[in-house]
Amino acid sequence: MARTMARLKLSRAQILGFRRRVGALDERLPPGEESLRRAAWAGLQDSMPRAALLSLHARVADTAATDWEHRSLAQLWGPRFSAYVVAAKDLAVFSLGRLPDEGPRRKRAQETAARLHVFLNGRRMPDGEIGRVMGGHPNSLRYAAPTGTVLVRWDGARQPLVWTVSAPKMDASAARRELARRYLHIFGPATAASFARWAGMRPVEARKAFEALGSELAPVHKPIGEAWILAGDEASFLAKPGRAAPARLLPSGDTYFLLWGVERELLVPEAKRRAALWTTRVWPGALLVDGEIAGVWRRAAGEVTMETWRALSAQEREAVETEAQALPLPGVTGPIIVHWK
Repeated sequence: MARTMARLKLSRAQILGFRRRVGALDERLPPGEESLRRAAWAGLQDSMPRAALLSLHARVADTAATDWEHRSLAQLWGPRFSAYVVAAKDLAVFSLGRLPDEGPRRKRAQETAARLHVFLNGRRMPDGEIGRVMGGHPNSLRYAAPTGTVLVRWDGARQPLVWTVSAPKMDASAARRELARRYLHIFGPATAASFARWAGMRPVEARKAFEALGSELAPVHKPIGEAWILAGDEASFLAKPGRAAPARLLPSGDTYFLLWGVERELLVPEAKRRAALWTTRVWPGALLVDGEIAGVWRRAAGEVTMETWRALSAQEREAVETEAQALPLPGVTGPIIVHWK
């Protein structure tokens, strides 16, 4: 890594402005396959049913209720073995990029994948049924995911449907470097330690990935410590900020606030507010108003409840309600009702 370079000082406003900009949260991308890929550049967590769809809606114009299963996208057990939606052409990055270099975890991944491939023999089956027949807990199938040979389809109502595919034609080391680039571009400034936590890999593997990027990295100082960015992103960090979107409803586990530890302090400085967003159970959604998280939201069928952290103006409330009523919720045919707390 480029350790001899002077560290650029970045402010909170510059960092959050950059993250919103590269995350397409200030201005939605036009409809289309390439926009779906850009929206899923660091993957879209889908552990809460259809969270990935709502993350797409926050970033891509005219998102439809079925776009989470667009032909250009794939679903897999990705970082931390969570359900993820990624671009199909990026499958290797989010699977092989997490495959351990060596040791028992790599062996377990490869052996589980081999057994699963033989057992399925071209079939697609629910993970619970596979676990019963193969003799093991269904969650153990997730250990095969880093081989890149396991895909799933989970609609949220039933058990994930699982099948196997041919291994991606990409070197695992190259895949991990690209995964690190994706992480730095969407979450930067970042450290190898935060990358390891996000990806669910050993710290030593994350450090090796950062070191392998070499001159592609630039050191920076942010309000919560020293970190790295992609050198190619420096100009964008320093660019004059654009106008933030009036409102966005980010679902539980959305990339914008998929953070841990001290990284959360930059996004939400108040400890009380952090506890309300990153709960010890299922996280609520984050209410983004004029570029700042201004509260949380939850949904039950076609009813959405907003819990704000400050008084919103009439114009801001209207913007939030407009966003809520436009959510592409599968199975909801009537108007979406918004409640305020």
